[in-house]
Amino acid sequence: MRFRNHFWKFWSGRNGADQLYQCMMWTCLGLLLLNMFLNSFVIYLLEIALLGWATYRAMSRNLYRRQQENQAFLRFFSRIGGWFKLCGNRWRDRKTHIYKKCPKCKNTLRLPKIKGSHTVCCPCCSNRFSIDV
Repeated sequence: MRFRNHFWKFWSGRNGADQLYQCMMWTCLGLLLLNMFLNSFVIYLLEIALLGWATYRAMSRNLYRRQQENQAFLRFFSRIGGWFKLCGNRWRDRKTHIYKKCPKCKNTLRLPKIKGSHTVCCPCCSNRFSIDV
């Protein structure tokens, strides 16, 4: 019980493990496994630096700054994850739908695969354009 109180006091007000921390730890683990085969001193230094930065972030009491870093990471990662999700959706819908970009706002539209010439209205910018399927 006493140890738990000391542990709780130590971690109160600190950043802890957020998504960026978890990504850095998984990357560090991947580098560790890679370095088992390559045995490179440069990768070893990169592991140590990444582990040190992750530990610094977890122990930091500057919550505002760490939250900003995490939000920037999540914005970047959501763009990458969104691209992979779009590729997966395109593959899943390849027989029933086509994906086209709006020429005005560059938003990706999912349209039913019906042969012929069609006029499409973009739901974001209300731009009308024609497509041939």
